[in-house]
Amino acid sequence: MLQVISLLVENKPGALMRITGVLTARGYNIESLTVARTLDPDLSHMTIVVDVDPSLRSLVIKQMNKLINVLQATDLTDSRAVVREMVIVRVKAPPDKRTAILREAEIFNARVIDSSVEGFALEATGDTEKLEEFIDIMRSYGEFEVTRSGRVAMSLDGKKPRLSPPVPTRSGNEKFEQKNGVING
Repeated sequence: MLQVISLLVENKPGALMRITGVLTARGYNIESLTVARTLDPDLSHMTIVVDVDPSLRSLVIKQMNKLINVLQATDLTDSRAVVREMVIVRVKAPPDKRTAILREAEIFNARVIDSSVEGFALEATGDTEKLEEFIDIMRSYGEFEVTRSGRVAMSLDGKKPRLSPPVPTRSGNEKFEQKNGVING
C-alpha cells in the first residue's frame, strides 16, 4: 500500500540521503519524492510516497522522526490532506487532431505551455488518478512524451507542527578549537 509521508526537515547537506537510506535499507520502494525550501530558508518540506505494508506505516513514521535533521514526520495517507501532482505532456499530432487535443486539455484544466507546428506541450495538476486519465487520453493522439513531478501534500487538519528540537551540531570553529586545544571561557 502506498503511504504518503510529509516531513519538515532542516535544510542541511545529507538530510535527504539519511531519509532515503532508512527507507531503502528496509526494502521500501520510494514511488515519488519531492523536496523544496519552506519560507524559512533553514527548513525544507518533503513529501515521500513509499510502498509499505499497512501494518508497518506507524513504524516508518517513528523511524523518520528519530533521524537527525527531521523535525517532524507525519503520515498523511488517511488524513485530511491535499495531495497533488503535476505532469507535463508533449503531444505531436497532425493539424486535424489539434482542436480535439485542446478540448480534452480544457476538460482536465490543463494549460498549453508551448505550441509548435508539430504539436503541444501541456501542463496539468491534480490527483494521481485524474492525471493518469489525462495521460491515457493524450497518448491516443499521437507521438507522446510525459514528465511527472511526484506528489506534494499538505495536511488540512490545521494543527500547528510540533517540532522536535534539532540535534545540536558543532560548528567548524569548535572542532578546530577542540582539535588544537584552544579553551574558550
